[in-house]
Amino acid sequence: MRPHTTVVLAMSADGKIADAWRSAARFGSTADKRHLEAQVAQVDGVLFGAETLRAYGTTLRVSQPDLLQQRQHQGRPPQPTHIVCSRSAQLNPDFPFFRQAVPRWLITTTAGAKLWSCRPEFDRILAPFPPNAQLNWVLILEQLAELELKTLAVLGGGQLVASLLAAECIDELWLTVCPLILGGTNAPTPVAGDGFPAKLAPRLNLLSVHTLDHEVLLHYSVKRES
Repeated sequence: MRPHTTVVLAMSADGKIADAWRSAARFGSTADKRHLEAQVAQVDGVLFGAETLRAYGTTLRVSQPDLLQQRQHQGRPPQPTHIVCSRSAQLNPDFPFFRQAVPRWLITTTAGAKLWSCRPEFDRILAPFPPNAQLNWVLILEQLAELELKTLAVLGGGQLVASLLAAECIDELWLTVCPLILGGTNAPTPVAGDGFPAKLAPRLNLLSVHTLDHEVLLHYSVKRES
């Protein structure tokens, strides 16, 4: 068994999750940030890639009193576990992330683990693969489930989402369409990598559509082959 995994991302009307300079995407509204925090409050773990951490320098903590109370009533700790995925583990220890009051884990390779093994920043390091090996997401997520993380929110970036989709390890997506156009050939999209041939592309079921002022929230589940 693996955790139930939900992607939560905001994107421009032309499908970009950041501009061509890969700046931190802060174009979502206050309502969208509240929606994101509500999704984070519902899970055991938050997963994001190194580029996402480098862009923001921080992670999103649960701060709304009602959401903190919700987690307390569910018997959960105040904050989910925040998990960085980085093959190289080349991360700046001065990022504010490392001073935030959240549990911090790292998924990396054996070489990446050596950079942090004698440091206090990460509470747990998962490094089951040699430096040049492909990360086996089925195995990684099974490990996370064994460590009592039954639900995950994936907050980017596109490379991470693409690799999880390719491994058939995504169950749902929440995509907020924001009212701006970013353009740019190099601007990242929700799913990066080499792409999927149309005949093999992951198919989605639309579960719901909500509007928040000028934004649209799309909730999908990923279809599974019978």
